[in-house]
Amino acid sequence: MSSERRTLRLGTRGSLLARTQSEWVADRIRAEGVGDVELVTIRTKGDVLLDQPLSEIGGKGLFTKELDRALLDGAIDLAVHSLKDLPTEFPEGLALGAVPEREDPRDVLIGPNDSPISLETLPQGARVGTSSLRRMALARATRQDLVIDDIRGNLDTRIAKVDAGDFDAIVLAAAGVRRLGWSERISEELDPGSWLPAPGQGALAVVVRTEDVEKRSWLRGLDDPPSRAATTAERTLLRELEAGCRLPVAALGLPFGGGLRLRGLVAHPDGRRMVRAEATGAQDAPEALGRKVARLLRERGADLILSDLVDALAE
Repeated sequence: MSSERRTLRLGTRGSLLARTQSEWVADRIRAEGVGDVELVTIRTKGDVLLDQPLSEIGGKGLFTKELDRALLDGAIDLAVHSLKDLPTEFPEGLALGAVPEREDPRDVLIGPNDSPISLETLPQGARVGTSSLRRMALARATRQDLVIDDIRGNLDTRIAKVDAGDFDAIVLAAAGVRRLGWSERISEELDPGSWLPAPGQGALAVVVRTEDVEKRSWLRGLDDPPSRAATTAERTLLRELEAGCRLPVAALGLPFGGGLRLRGLVAHPDGRRMVRAEATGAQDAPEALGRKVARLLRERGADLILSDLVDALAE
């Protein structure tokens, strides 16, 4: 490794959460002693179109395309993403450089400040906010009486809407809430045994140019093998189902010893149709496990649910 110190340009989205996550990664790169790190803020399509549901504007690269372009053009050296936002296929010339140790992958319920609630104790007809079809499906499967409405915006914006009385509760990823130091706002941690998270949820991804061998070597110390194995299995399942990140597909890899258990779910947003599957495999063969669980889901009717949704979203 060269002894020359340099400044690495690390691309990030501009939200408080994105910058907090990127600074966390930057601190760990600095600790490797390879140089300083400068955050470069880049706005994505998903950050601009905040007045439309994700299911309507979703698609490949909603939160990543502009960062990908900056990397390929050489405007930045690395990019940090929430792994769940990354398409399952990388653009030519880019690679996943590191998956750091995963944060809490669960979803959580957040209600008004100082008002302890749970999904079970919400009042009849309570208004619950989420932008995720997966969360809509799971909430309705739990309670058909809930009114599920779309909510967009940064985490602080969405929590403020709950405190203002616009929603009785919202569902968020635990990882973002915890990374911002707001764990005291969590009203209920949703059981991942029944309420499965999005593939890759809770994990970060550091993306690098494929040809940049030196920077890829610097990232090895950030990579956490169990987290990478679990999320690789989850993302393989998603890719095999050809679902993309906007459709209601859930997956959670659970490492144990040298093994890996993968649970998967495909649900209709109405909460009335849902298929589940799980299997175990080896941590060093996560793609095979992802393909196996995807096949089980297909055998149980996942394709029928997904094709109905694709047709409905295309109308």
